[in-house]
Amino acid sequence: MEVEVLQERLSKALNIVSRVAASTKAGLPILSNILLRADGKELVLTATNLELATVDFVNAEVKNSGTITVPAKLIAEFVSNLPRGEKVLLKSKDDKLMISAGKYKSTINGILADDFPELPKIDEKEAAIFKIDVDIFKEALSEVIPASSSDTTRPALTGVFFNTFEGDLYIAATDGYRLADRKFVNGVSSEIKAIVPSTAVQEVLRSISDSVKEVEILISESQIVFRLGEIEITSKLIDASFPPYRQLIPKTSEITLELDKAELIRMTRVAALFARESGGSVVCETQAETGNFLVYAVASELGENTASMEAGAKADGKVVLNSRYLIDALNATIEDKISFGFSGKLSPVVIKNAKNTEYTHIVMPLKS
Repeated sequence: MEVEVLQERLSKALNIVSRVAASTKAGLPILSNILLRADGKELVLTATNLELATVDFVNAEVKNSGTITVPAKLIAEFVSNLPRGEKVLLKSKDDKLMISAGKYKSTINGILADDFPELPKIDEKEAAIFKIDVDIFKEALSEVIPASSSDTTRPALTGVFFNTFEGDLYIAATDGYRLADRKFVNGVSSEIKAIVPSTAVQEVLRSISDSVKEVEILISESQIVFRLGEIEITSKLIDASFPPYRQLIPKTSEITLELDKAELIRMTRVAALFARESGGSVVCETQAETGNFLVYAVASELGENTASMEAGAKADGKVVLNSRYLIDALNATIEDKISFGFSGKLSPVVIKNAKNTEYTHIVMPLKS
């Protein structure tokens, strides 16, 4: 292999794919490597941890085609420290890669590409294919990911559930204590039920550059592919059943208020300072007499705290929530005003944007 490529482009590609290669499995040292393949007019960089794979196609001047794998961390850090604007020459011989740029030269010991895992290919004729504006994609996934779980004993809850309902595609996530649901794509013909690992979705979000305007998504029975311009990320789906979450979302709430998001976040954070001994539990209360909405600490040896805002409340109500879950839900909304609904101490709290109601976040109450 002999190929020449701009330092900036090569470094960017190496930084993206090396994040996947960093997650290696014992006994498979080649998974800590990046596969370099020079062919035609491009250099293709590939990394995988057997669950997730990232491929980046880089325009390059290919003098001789070929393949080699080299340690991801070493080559990424080496190339990132080369002078910007330089052309980087990559030449491979057997299991060694020679890199030169200006006054810098290096030889990296690699592994022949024969043992690199073959990436699964998705059958595009059988797959469901969607295209979505990149801004909507980033907004929607950022809204639901905070509700996913990190508990690997319940694998279904560690992912984002892509599912169709009444002809539209939705995404949802839950950890059993909160739930986020968002309409994703309008008017789809395919029936979709796919749980995508949250780690994969987060990697996709990290890999989106400013030049990407649209994300193409391909979903098969066992895997999902995200195409982001010159980058392609493939992930296995989680083989589990997502809970029937829609029955958990209250259709109506006895008390619904429109609140200032920034002020509510501030009130919750202050109350949480006084609720550390009670696991961060805070009380949200409405007072019909004053029309106010209050947030205060449940109990604390540190002292007491109460904050209130005018909310036009017309009924008395009270619910105890985990302050971190409440703040996460509020941070996920995109509008300055949010809708806050609940029906007493035992019912879930429903949080939405005041105007764009395609997103719903519910937080389960705590026992008071």
